Amino acid sequence: MITSFEASLNNLSVHKVGNKLQNEYLVLSNNALIIQDEMLNNLLMQYFLKPFEKVNEVYHFTHSSDDLALNEVYHFAKKCFADKAKFHEYSQQIARHLFDVSNHPKIKSGEVYIALFNQVQVEGELHQSIGIFKSETKETYLKVYPDAGGFALSYEQEAINIQKLDKGCLIIDTHEDKGYKVMVIDQTNKTQEAAVYWKDDFLKLKIRNDSFNQTTNVLGLYKNFVNEKIDDDFKISKPDKIDLLNKSMKYFKEKESFDFDEFSNEVIGNETAANSFKAMVKNYEQEFETPLSAGFEISGQAVMKQKSSYKSVLKLDKNFHVYIHGDRNLLEQGFDDGKGMNYVKLFYKSEQ
Repeated sequence: MITSFEASLNNLSVHKVGNKLQNEYLVLSNNALIIQDEMLNNLLMQYFLKPFEKVNEVYHFTHSSDDLALNEVYHFAKKCFADKAKFHEYSQQIARHLFDVSNHPKIKSGEVYIALFNQVQVEGELHQSIGIFKSETKETYLKVYPDAGGFALSYEQEAINIQKLDKGCLIIDTHEDKGYKVMVIDQTNKTQEAAVYWKDDFLKLKIRNDSFNQTTNVLGLYKNFVNEKIDDDFKISKPDKIDLLNKSMKYFKEKESFDFDEFSNEVIGNETAANSFKAMVKNYEQEFETPLSAGFEISGQAVMKQKSSYKSVLKLDKNFHVYIHGDRNLLEQGFDDGKGMNYVKLFYKSEQ
């Protein structure tokens, strides 16, 4: 989604945000940081932007009133883009807002870095971007250095591992009227109560209905349909379910766009099942206000990500795992009366 090799760090402010319920404080810095050390600048760029090169999901800011101006982070991000001279002042307001929503006892305190980047490449185009990053996890590092003809050891506590960004969001200066494009990282606070505050309470985000998420949603819905819902209408074997999943993955790999009628004919191949899946999709569209059935461009990145969750293995007791990748007709199932056991017969031309 993004590349950062052309990007540069233009502004950086750092504040300390504690947890109010733990009687911790908000500490705002008086001035922005000026980074003159080139090595430090490179380390910060790696720490801040490198993790987002693996992020594909794109969100946008929202507000329950449908008035984007009432979303605090959107409001101050818009001001930051428009008036860079007041960037540090606006960064303080963003930190105050984060402090106000840090009201769960398991939320960790940490430093908050608010940065302005130039030349961040997003889908082939260069944009200004605002980054908000929170460092919650500290580590201890050993240092080895020459000493008196040998070596000595020391350590540094409360240090930050630049390979592990705890929390972050990247606000891309595009689609302002629709809440910008926003990417999110959250590696800490995995408990349900504490986890929601970063994306839901602080940022107030909703996922964008782009090709990546449309592809992900349909593949996820179809997998659930085959594994769970289709049993309501048909008695279907596990190999046949695997075959249906394999056909859907083949469709998404080979096609450039998703067409529901075409998918129903080529993959599902049964009118009753197709109608049942369509009803499932319609319910999802209404619940999440996310159009899918009208069709969309297929995202290859989303297909590759979903592929690992599409299981093509038939597990037989604890003795055998049969991986079904191709023609379902080359596998035959039956029951052996003499042994009183089920069996699977495989047909093939040669060993490989």
